[in-house]
Amino acid sequence: MPRCYRLLPAIAVLLCLLLSCGKNKPDYYVCAYVWPSCHDDSLSHRWIWPDGEGEWEVIKKGNPRFEGHYQPKQPLWGYELDDDPLVVEKWIRIALDHGVNTFIYDWYWFNAPDGWSGPFLEDALDKGFLGAPSNRKMNFYIMYANHDVKYKYWNYHRWGTADSLLFNPRVGMEDWKKIVHRVIGQYFHLPNYVKIDGCPVFAMFNADIFKQGFTSDAEAAEAMEYFREEVRKAGFPGLHLQLTPGGPSDPSAGKLEAMKDNIRLLGINSIVFYNMGGFDCDYIEHNKKAVRLRESTEASFDIPLFPTVSIGWDETPRYPKKGAETVTRFNQSPEVFAQYLQIAKEYADAHRDTQPPFVMINAWNEWVEGSYLLPDKVNGFSYLEAVGKVFGR
Repeated sequence: MPRCYRLLPAIAVLLCLLLSCGKNKPDYYVCAYVWPSCHDDSLSHRWIWPDGEGEWEVIKKGNPRFEGHYQPKQPLWGYELDDDPLVVEKWIRIALDHGVNTFIYDWYWFNAPDGWSGPFLEDALDKGFLGAPSNRKMNFYIMYANHDVKYKYWNYHRWGTADSLLFNPRVGMEDWKKIVHRVIGQYFHLPNYVKIDGCPVFAMFNADIFKQGFTSDAEAAEAMEYFREEVRKAGFPGLHLQLTPGGPSDPSAGKLEAMKDNIRLLGINSIVFYNMGGFDCDYIEHNKKAVRLRESTEASFDIPLFPTVSIGWDETPRYPKKGAETVTRFNQSPEVFAQYLQIAKEYADAHRDTQPPFVMINAWNEWVEGSYLLPDKVNGFSYLEAVGKVFGR
């Protein structure tokens, strides 16, 4: 093959970067996590939600566990499917109108009991978001949500208390190479895919589970280096690997050291918590704990930590025995949410010399966990309006 033809992929990426330079770069990256569970995925249809509407099947069955408990959650626009581009077009427009400019899509690759191995819930991104007419106005990136899924976890109405593993996220080198080429080919080249210093951002939920798919820590490090090399071959300067674990409660010294080991081994570039951590039934106390955890965790690492603000917590639709002690139920309001968004914004401002200004929100549509910006029949647009008050349009 002539050398000029071999250079075409790199030239295409360079042109893409130049044309998009500054186009979607905002004063703040105001990011909301998207849990893409509300559509009829073939794997989930077989094993979790057979009714053909994804997790709406479970969300609709939410029931109050104490007086005043808002269950089931009721979306203002009804139970719309997240793989419908017209639905996501509406999401994009209201997000941008209220200061949210980046979606982070949970992205999965699972091994199922019937021998099937591959992506899960991908249509919400590929058909819904990327099919929406205005998708290029919205930044996005993916979070590789490589966590275990037990039978009982996502639909106890179907599986009861079955506690064995349903979906296994651990992959060896063969599947890892498939994942690498899939995400580079489908997403990284898009002009609105988020890049830090030109490097596509790839978030990963669980570094320990990632390592468990390989025969040794050394092989896991080689797998991640393979990813970086393939990203460079595609014409980018490198990969920005982001660790996105669940929100901490009070990480011990041992856990912090383990995280440091993973950062060194895998070359992790930044940290952000999927939930803000420090749960308390009182939303104000929850936020105070989360800020203290952020400060103490930041002091333990020498890589950027981006702040997260959660809207609340209520996962009772998934668990029949959980009640008041597990639900955000005091001092929860859009006004308090806005106060802690402002604190996160000030954190981003104070760290501009060392890291880009990212603020994470959990979440855009975690209906089943009681943490969502999308309007519902009780709060309307008030949580979105809180974002707009802090960050502007």
